[in-house]
Amino acid sequence: MIRILVIEDEERVGTLIRRGLEESGYEVTLARDGNAGLKLALTGEFELVITDIILPGVDGLSLSRSIREALPDIPVLMLTALDTTDHKVEGFEAGADDYLVKPFDLRELQVRIKALLKRYGGRRQQPSRVLQYAGLQMDLRAKTVNRDGVEISLTPKEFRLLEYFLQRPEVVVSRTELAENVWDTHYDTGTNFIDVYINYLRKKIDKDFAVKLIHTRTGMGFILKAG
Repeated sequence: MIRILVIEDEERVGTLIRRGLEESGYEVTLARDGNAGLKLALTGEFELVITDIILPGVDGLSLSRSIREALPDIPVLMLTALDTTDHKVEGFEAGADDYLVKPFDLRELQVRIKALLKRYGGRRQQPSRVLQYAGLQMDLRAKTVNRDGVEISLTPKEFRLLEYFLQRPEVVVSRTELAENVWDTHYDTGTNFIDVYINYLRKKIDKDFAVKLIHTRTGMGFILKAG
């Protein structure tokens, strides 16, 4: 399955893109600011990056330059409301491969994606399917997890939750973000199902180890961080 990273701070737009592409068979990860998006992009886990230009944190132009420098074989498609020749030239000079002006039809986005993937096809080596952080290792193909060599058994939902954290080490993720991306639902403040699963995960990956990895950030969410 082709993995696409979408970096878009407008919640409605990002959600529409993610759902539309998932319906077309892509595996989509959504980041809502430039800092988180850049960290994810530089893992090399994605076949294509779609990014807005105006973002909190790192802007789309700087983000594209960093991706192009570190990972020259990953196509970058820019989304923006800025529809002038100068803005388009600026985007291309920053390393973007294509440029789509908002508002756009999802069908046009899908055509652009197919063209970019075809253009870059065969240029990339098979991406790593192993996520690692602070002694924690997840093999996405074999569906196995171990910490410091100790195998850890997880349920499918616990596995997906941990995968989401491992894709975003040292980045605070909110309950809303987890609900939308792990459970594909809106977070209801009247329930605590996310906290329940966080506790399940802590018992399995933190309980028997001196260094704790999953931490709560009061009022903000959770973070995977050593110490």
